[in-house]
Amino acid sequence: MANLVYKRVSTDQQSTARQNLVLNEAGIEDPIPFEEEAGASSRLHPLQRPKFGELLAYARPGDTVHISEMFRLVRGTGHILDVLDVLHHDCLALRIHDGAFSAMDLTARHPRTGELLSTVKFMVQTLAAAGELQRDLQRELTYDGLRAAEAKGNKGGRRPAIKTEKTDAVRTGYLEGRSIAALAREHDVSRGAIRTAVADLMPEHVVADEGTAAPELLVALDVPGKVADFLRATELDDAERAALDHGVTVRRGQGYTLRITTVPAIHRQLLDRWQPLDGAAAVPAQRKARREYENRVNALPAVGLR
Repeated sequence: MANLVYKRVSTDQQSTARQNLVLNEAGIEDPIPFEEEAGASSRLHPLQRPKFGELLAYARPGDTVHISEMFRLVRGTGHILDVLDVLHHDCLALRIHDGAFSAMDLTARHPRTGELLSTVKFMVQTLAAAGELQRDLQRELTYDGLRAAEAKGNKGGRRPAIKTEKTDAVRTGYLEGRSIAALAREHDVSRGAIRTAVADLMPEHVVADEGTAAPELLVALDVPGKVADFLRATELDDAERAALDHGVTVRRGQGYTLRITTVPAIHRQLLDRWQPLDGAAAVPAQRKARREYENRVNALPAVGLR
């Protein structure tokens, strides 16, 4: 029986790093990957997507389809039920490894009629509708925010990059101790544009030269929420703050973890910032959370994941 792994991102600016992490942690045996081209439309019915079509053509009865979370495959309630019907018809199992659907057996059917159990159908429709509501609200809020900004004379869209004639001034300011945020405000550009201009001056930059070890690759680790909250109130350098700001929140029951993707050196620096959580002033839950992250950092391999 084969394990078929399906991955997809919505835009070509996104990567499958988070999906890879979830699927790698699942310990899938001999996975066979099917990955859509970057930017495959979320609005396209999953049964019309090229790679998912290849997966279904390749699959044989008894195989299992693995996805990191349900919304990597489907969006609307109708799409979910369509996919479940096709998987049932082809005698394929579905395993979701993260998110609200991960605790559900979506293949459960009535032993006599063969139809999807009413309780499963209800939960699928309810959770999918909640996901649609969340996305619709985000679009509405974004639209309202753009209208409010336009009313104040602000222009929406991506902030401009740094002009060539201003690059030297930005680099000089950074070397003089100006923060990334302050330089971004001064030159009316994004923090990312500032970081690009001073990338070779930042602490984590490694010059590629003969005889020099290759730079560390990025590693994604989950930071317990209690420690992430502590970090946000701590004074960090620009590289550490950037890694924290770009972390992805992952809900875990009543709490959460912050998935931070950065080089191992920055993970170790962040761990050093949390030394106060070893002391008597920290509550047991904080000390436990720090130990969890410390174990993950100490277990980092010599070479990380891209």
